[in-house]
Amino acid sequence: MAESQAANGRMAAQAREYVRVDRVTKRFGDFVAVDDVSLSIGQGEIFCLLGGSGCGKTTLLRMLAGFETPTAGSIFIDGQDMTGIPPYERPANMMFQSYALFPHMTVAKNVAFGLEQERLARAEITQRVGEILELVRMDAYAQRKPHQLSGGQRQRVALARALVKRPKLLLLDEPLGALDKKLREKTQFELLGIQERLGVTFVVVTHDQEEAMTLATRIGVMDRGEIVQVGTPTEIYEYPTSKFVADFIGSVNMFEGRLVEDEPDHVRIDSRDLGGTVYVDHGISAAPEATVWTAIRPEKINIGRERPDGPDNVVRGVVREIAYMGDISVFLVAIDSGRMVRVSRPNIVRQAEDRISWDETVYLSWHASSPIVLTQ
Repeated sequence: MAESQAANGRMAAQAREYVRVDRVTKRFGDFVAVDDVSLSIGQGEIFCLLGGSGCGKTTLLRMLAGFETPTAGSIFIDGQDMTGIPPYERPANMMFQSYALFPHMTVAKNVAFGLEQERLARAEITQRVGEILELVRMDAYAQRKPHQLSGGQRQRVALARALVKRPKLLLLDEPLGALDKKLREKTQFELLGIQERLGVTFVVVTHDQEEAMTLATRIGVMDRGEIVQVGTPTEIYEYPTSKFVADFIGSVNMFEGRLVEDEPDHVRIDSRDLGGTVYVDHGISAAPEATVWTAIRPEKINIGRERPDGPDNVVRGVVREIAYMGDISVFLVAIDSGRMVRVSRPNIVRQAEDRISWDETVYLSWHASSPIVLTQ
């Protein structure tokens, strides 16, 4: 998976621009749903718009599809200005969250519907429907109706219907939201395989962070109508540019503090929140004595009974809760400052001896490269 994402990242960096959103704003009365958004998406990329409910991501997707008109700004697809171009004339197709299958039609008829509207020859329709159903592994279900299918099968039919017209741009609105966790994870990898074979540019709207991290070559994180950060999954997770992004993506422990030492190769932060000092092995851009926030991911924190050497990057606490989740265990530790810190540890050994338990006094520590220092 890591190799796949690295390859996808290189592809995104080299791909020519296929979609350009240029200072687009969308207002509904006095409400600004999308606020002066600019964005470039490469050909063949899987780009995820990620954000909470009401952040503007679906409105932006609908403007790409042509179902909404920007109040200001322009959208270009393959170099062509889409202003005034209706949805059915755009080189794009949209897969809706509800799937919107016709209940009275068979799978084959549902997939063929768009091609029949274009009045293609019957032989070509039959060929293309057969090819796409085979691609999504639904060819054996061609004569069934939607109510005879599982949720995952209906999702694949909706995907086939969206792809059969051979769009250059596929827009997906929460495509896996109706599936259970195991089926969602399986379908994510199926989507990746289909996209890789067809080379279609995907723009996916989702609120699910894991889904975005799995699918995307790049992610655009949205908040209150704005795109607050764009980057690869690694960049978004390891190098967030704000407290909002750090807190929104994954789990994080955040501590407010004061910059007391600022050198080109390191900084030291005094944090009452933490009840100690944080040493970071790189410089940052901030004023002396500035208020900053230190973000530390749970998996980057060590937990043990013995206090590590050194004055920095170590705090004492008491284990209050433990959640065993199979592959990892999550510890909630009340540190001496009163804050609760989340620590995760992989369960590498099946029956670990001397396992840390509830109400034990422990020490938490982390490497100097682990903290993320944020100024906003």
